[in-house]
Amino acid sequence: MQVIGAGVGRTGTYSLKAALESLGFGPCHHMKVVLEDTARHVPLWNAVLAGTADWNTVYAGHHSAVDWPTATFFRELHAAFPDALFVLGHRNPRTWVESFSETIFKVLAGKEEAPPEVQPWIRMCVQVIERAGFRVGMTPDELEAAFIAHNEAVKSAIPANKLLVFDVREGWEPLCEFLDVPVPADAFPRSNSRTEFWDLVKSGDE
Repeated sequence: MQVIGAGVGRTGTYSLKAALESLGFGPCHHMKVVLEDTARHVPLWNAVLAGTADWNTVYAGHHSAVDWPTATFFRELHAAFPDALFVLGHRNPRTWVESFSETIFKVLAGKEEAPPEVQPWIRMCVQVIERAGFRVGMTPDELEAAFIAHNEAVKSAIPANKLLVFDVREGWEPLCEFLDVPVPADAFPRSNSRTEFWDLVKSGDE
């Protein structure tokens, strides 16, 4: 693992995944990878939750990782991959609450109504996200405080020379400088709007 994203979902993680792959740090692990093969990946993350992580198997074939489930385990991943660089995706806490509440939080809150084949994935997601400090039923103010607390915990745990606090709206320059790679001529990728999020979740039902 060369680059690990410590930013939680809805901080531009899908754009960051595309950017890292474009820069040569792919394939990049993301919740999309889990959704594409839940039968394989959900048991691996359940083992992580149980304290028996096999990181090399979890990330087999990947050279970077972003989004949940990864973001919850930044401390463990820093210990497992001490040479890896970390990127903390960040955005305005209040707009993050709005986006999270309209996407991921709705999935978790509606877990009882989800199809049976999706239940193991949702149960895993609930545990991962609650372990990061975001419990189902939290108020917007509580979610905002949890978001800030997560980011501060990352900044406390990861050495400053190994960490970039990054808003995807900043584009290529700070990311490329941190990773010591040239700035591409192409525009920085922008993806995973709320509509795209629901399309991705629905694809996991099929």
